[in-house]
Amino acid sequence: MSEMERAIRDLVIANRILAKEDVVDAYGHVSIRHPLKPDRYLISRSLSPEFVTADDIIEFTLDGEPVDDKRPPYLERFIHGAIYEARPDIKAAIHAHAEDVLPFSITGAPLCCVAHVASDMGSHVPVWDIADNFGDATNLLVINMAQGRDMARALAGNSVVLMRGHGFSAAADSLLKLVRMSVYLPRNARVLLAAMQIGSFKSLSENEIRKRTGFNPNSPEMQRGWEYWAKRAGCGDLLVGSTGT
Repeated sequence: MSEMERAIRDLVIANRILAKEDVVDAYGHVSIRHPLKPDRYLISRSLSPEFVTADDIIEFTLDGEPVDDKRPPYLERFIHGAIYEARPDIKAAIHAHAEDVLPFSITGAPLCCVAHVASDMGSHVPVWDIADNFGDATNLLVINMAQGRDMARALAGNSVVLMRGHGFSAAADSLLKLVRMSVYLPRNARVLLAAMQIGSFKSLSENEIRKRTGFNPNSPEMQRGWEYWAKRAGCGDLLVGSTGT
C-alpha cells in the first residue's frame, strides 16, 4: 500500500469514527494535508461522514479549488484550506457541530480542559464570531477564503476554535491525534457543564496539559484507541496497513 493509499484509507477510517462517536453529524467534515503535496489537502466530496469511502476523497488546493474533480464539494471546505495555509505544522483538520460545545461559544464562560483525556485541546480555546468582521447578514457558514482565513487567525496557534452558535474547528499534527481530541472535546464540555452546575471546579494546569500532549501517534496506547474506535465504527477491516499518522 502506497503512502497515498494509506492516507486515504486513514481518512476514511477517521470519517467513520467521528460519525460513530457523534462528533460529526451529516454536515461535519474532516481532512488531511496531502502526504506528498503540502500545498494541497484531501477531503471527501459533499457526503455524510458515515458513508465516506476511498472513492469519495477529493484533492483540493489550499484556496478550496478541487483538482480534476467535478463532484459537489463541502460548502465550508475553506475552513480546511485556511488552516493548512496558516499552519504549516498541521496535518489534519476538522469542522463539527457538536452541541456540547455550543454553550461556550455563546456565553462568556470559557471552554477549559477538566478531563485528562481531553488534554490535546490545550489550555486556551478561543471563540470566533463571524459577525465581528462580516456583519450579521451571513448565514454563519464559512463560504469563502476570506472568512476561512479570519477564522484561522482566531485559531492562531491553538488546537481548537469555537464558532459562535455554530460548532468548532480543530487542527492537529496527525490524524490520529485529531480524532482523539475531537472525540474527547465534547465529553470534556459535558463534564465541565456538570461541574459548573455543582459549583467551583479545578481545571488542568498548563503544565499538566503540556505533560499530556506530544504523544506519538504510533505508540501502543494511541494505536489502541484508533483500533477501538475503528472497530466500534464497523470499519476494523480497513485497519490493515493503517497507521493513523
